[in-house]
Amino acid sequence: MSRKSPVRPGEFELIARYLAPMAGPGALGLTDDAAVLTPPPGSDLVLSKDALVAGVHFFADDPPALIGRKALRVNLSDLAAKGARPLGFLLGLGLPRGWREDWIAGLADGLAADSAEFACPLLGGDTVAAGSRAMLSVTVLGAVPAGSMARRSGGKPGDALYVSGTIGDGALGLLARMAEREGRAVAADAPLVLRYLVPEPRMALAQVVRNHASAAMDVSDGLMGDAEKLAAASGCGLALQLSDVPLSPRSRAWIAADPDNLRRAVTGGDDYEILAAVPPERATAFEVAAQVAGISVTRIGALTESGKQILGPNATPVHWRDASFRHF
Repeated sequence: MSRKSPVRPGEFELIARYLAPMAGPGALGLTDDAAVLTPPPGSDLVLSKDALVAGVHFFADDPPALIGRKALRVNLSDLAAKGARPLGFLLGLGLPRGWREDWIAGLADGLAADSAEFACPLLGGDTVAAGSRAMLSVTVLGAVPAGSMARRSGGKPGDALYVSGTIGDGALGLLARMAEREGRAVAADAPLVLRYLVPEPRMALAQVVRNHASAAMDVSDGLMGDAEKLAAASGCGLALQLSDVPLSPRSRAWIAADPDNLRRAVTGGDDYEILAAVPPERATAFEVAAQVAGISVTRIGALTESGKQILGPNATPVHWRDASFRHF
């Protein structure tokens, strides 16, 4: 006796049912070939794009709502680091063979929840067949007052380096998620798994960065490597003290159990925190403004005239070959 496959919605029905409800006014109900967006007066547009691929950025059996939330949040993190507020996003959705409607429904629920929470409506996009792997590509659009975007390249020697939140939860959360999938999960590691699955874009820090930082970027590929990128873009050297890097209690427990997890924590990525270079005369104001915004920031080093000095525990120099995650 043969079993019939459930009837799945077609492309246009899928868009109307699951994506159109989260569309903003400029999206024209997702019935046109393009959206219309009028930037706020006196503002520059800030655009960023990140793609998530099954088997690379998420597991195929991750909850689809959390995949949708992560896809938008990793892009919002870029806006926060540039000092921008969101205006909307475009979605490229590639569906694998055998996709299920309940997966699409969950994905749309997650996207819609965060679209509403962060006031970032869907403006348009494309939906295609994608072979064997699901793929989401999000382009986010934001705005800053003209000329005020925080770039990577604005740092100067003597600027203090700060990072928001805690570092390593995403990278160690990935290891915990792998253990969870293999039945080796530890209940206490649930916060790490959640940080990996659902990053927290520091939108409340956007204006603080814009007002006080000379340079900034989000930490996505690993703190150590991203600090090197910011220093290089600013034409500066780097002094980094790993013992000052803020860690959550669970990450500290992982590092205590295996000291090599410190390397994983500061090079593994998936943090989506903000790294900011702050002139010495603005440091106190930056710290106070961050506290008012409800975001913890920690000083972890400084930009220097030249060279690179990264000190690990006990002030010993660190010379790890790979400072960050690389796709290639």
